[in-house]
Amino acid sequence: MAGIGILGTGSYVPDRVVSNDEVSAAAGVDDAWIVRKTDIRERRWAAPDQATSDLATAAGRAALASAGITAGQLTAIVVATSTPDRPQPPTAAYVQHRLGATGAAAFDVNAVCSGEVFALSAVEGVLARRGGHALVIGADLYSRILDPADRRTVVLFGDGAGAMVLGADGTGARVRHLSLHTFGELTDLIRVPAGGSRQPLDPAGLDAGQQYFAMDGRGVRRFVEERLPPLVKEFLHEADVAPDDIRHFVPHQANGVLLDTVFAELGLSRATLHRTVTSYGNTGAASIPITLDTAARSGALSPGDLILLAGFGGGMAAGLALVEW
Repeated sequence: MAGIGILGTGSYVPDRVVSNDEVSAAAGVDDAWIVRKTDIRERRWAAPDQATSDLATAAGRAALASAGITAGQLTAIVVATSTPDRPQPPTAAYVQHRLGATGAAAFDVNAVCSGEVFALSAVEGVLARRGGHALVIGADLYSRILDPADRRTVVLFGDGAGAMVLGADGTGARVRHLSLHTFGELTDLIRVPAGGSRQPLDPAGLDAGQQYFAMDGRGVRRFVEERLPPLVKEFLHEADVAPDDIRHFVPHQANGVLLDTVFAELGLSRATLHRTVTSYGNTGAASIPITLDTAARSGALSPGDLILLAGFGGGMAAGLALVEW
């Protein structure tokens, strides 16, 4: 990955701000409960006429502007999402058309909330073969698949998109190391039960609420607390980087309370934990690029800083990336 550089970042969240009071009543909880359990105060939900590709396109435009390149210079567009516009075609095809990136190959990656890091790995191969520039976008619109009465999910999720422009010439921030992991024995922890080839969505499934996102919250928390620290330790060893060398930790924004707990176990004593979860909630595959873009635009990142990106989510999956800014 030594030749792959991050040339620009961008993000987009919808205009509609959804407070804890708005989501709490149907879920049988209140604002104080949500804050205590998640440290989420509000989230953004898409307008009725917005789809995932709309969010992704807006974030992509922002990243292209940041990088100072045009859509015509792209050789690839990869959208990481588990909430595509439609089962077919790929959401990335809509983004390619709206950006006018006629020379770019476009495809989707689904690794749920780890998707952005998995997409970075996919782009490495594309750029190595084709050269040029790639646009990697994490975008999710979970508000359409949330059960309003399920307090385990409806209080957590927001909608949004974040993007990175990557170049094969090695300029800009460097992606120095990547590591991807999947634990398929844990597929039942996070799922949308119906709507695929295993279980098509029929009237009985709709009546049973099987179109909604479902999560075993305790199982997910146990996975993150038990699996992430050793994976990070192994990853840093592979990259020949000491924990004290990391200056910034940009994790998937699953739950603010969980992030604080896990961060304390990682031994990254000189790193800043970057969080957008309080204002935006859990934005799925968008959360890492949104948070990285927020940190970059705030001036928090300095040349040479080492940044650890950590995605984790359905699959169960985990993706780690080391970036030298």
